[in-house]
Amino acid sequence: MIKTKEYRKRRQQLMKRAGNNAVIILKSRDELLRNGDAQYRYRQDSDFYYLTGFNEPDALLVLVNSDDQQSAVLFCREKNPDKMIWDGPMVGTESAISDYGFDQAFDINEVDQRMPTLMQDRERLVFKLGEDEQFDQKISHWVKNIEQRKGQKSRAPEEFVSVSPMVHDMRLYKSRAEIRCLKKSADIAVKAHQRMMQACQPGLYEYDLQAEFLHELTRHQSEPSYLPIIGAGRNGCILHYINNNQPLSDGDLVLIDAGAEYDYYASDITRTFPVNGRFSARQRDLYAVVLQAQKDAIAEVKPGNPWNKPHQTAVSTLSQGLLDLGLLTGSLEQVLAEKSYQQYYMHMTGHWLGLDVHDVGDYQVDDLWIELEKDMVLTVEPALYIGEHTEAPAAWHGMGIRIEDDVLVTGTGHQVLSSGLVKEMDDIEQLMRDSS
Repeated sequence: MIKTKEYRKRRQQLMKRAGNNAVIILKSRDELLRNGDAQYRYRQDSDFYYLTGFNEPDALLVLVNSDDQQSAVLFCREKNPDKMIWDGPMVGTESAISDYGFDQAFDINEVDQRMPTLMQDRERLVFKLGEDEQFDQKISHWVKNIEQRKGQKSRAPEEFVSVSPMVHDMRLYKSRAEIRCLKKSADIAVKAHQRMMQACQPGLYEYDLQAEFLHELTRHQSEPSYLPIIGAGRNGCILHYINNNQPLSDGDLVLIDAGAEYDYYASDITRTFPVNGRFSARQRDLYAVVLQAQKDAIAEVKPGNPWNKPHQTAVSTLSQGLLDLGLLTGSLEQVLAEKSYQQYYMHMTGHWLGLDVHDVGDYQVDDLWIELEKDMVLTVEPALYIGEHTEAPAAWHGMGIRIEDDVLVTGTGHQVLSSGLVKEMDDIEQLMRDSS
């Protein structure tokens, strides 16, 4: 759980980055209808939540940084007794100050009246420039309101700056509290993956495993951080397969890419295992290559290494393994230069992880890969997909193997946050055997 003082500290840090005499504006995410008048479960905009911890729609965060003070203002819905009968508790303006640490809070219905005053005489306006056309128009309206005021010497901001790069750079480095949330999220997902491994058997369907996954998350007050991928047999070669409605056949592998979200923080874990609980000889050969690639890539997660170092290492190990198995020909240098491995492995080996599954943050600056630093969190997920489009013999077709873990960069190396989930073949078989 992130404490109020940490949200306050983040707001202060953002104001410092924005510079003196600036006003920063971020809006909450709108509610979305699923169908008819039924709404999706509300999920706050990640940037807005990162700075507020506030999980209601119809809200606006305004940060004013001037010579004499820093001020954090929240516009939100005032408590409505009739609405609370239907939808439950609301925060309201008084609690926004007392419980969330804002300096001032106003009814969202007053935003058009108050915003020009908050913005006037500020040099710089910092917001999500160009990301929401309707909100851009609203800001333009407030600016014009300042410019059209008669008899006053107030002036409107003249410099418009995007807030996203500032916030996203802050989010790239995780605090101790954030790391605890990420670890908790990973622990929940580990339990859910274990449950799926233990429940798996021929004759079930992919959705039976999904039900086990959702059961474990729900009992830990969590929910999926993305739609689970549960691909049996050839479906494991479809990178973003989400139908999850096909049978689990004896002799096939099942690839499960599924993560939990806890207190807004995501985990992202993938395991591949045999439906019947026993790897065949060919499955063992291919799995061993992917597992070694992941181990080699994780070893490169340490401060000072460029972001793409784990990927380059994984690609080299995967390519050599494909050569050893006869699925590629030539030398390792040729395979890497010609990128012939891409028919089997076509994506990067990881991504940032945090409030979003594919979290914010640059990977390159001016065509240079950024260096890994302490408190960054990323996934490491090498894979091999032996689809029908590949040059592999037909006996290999339909084998998709991906192994993914969540990794924290420490001061001297790394910590695997999802290390509680087995991935050695003998350990997987033992876990599945113990459940029978």
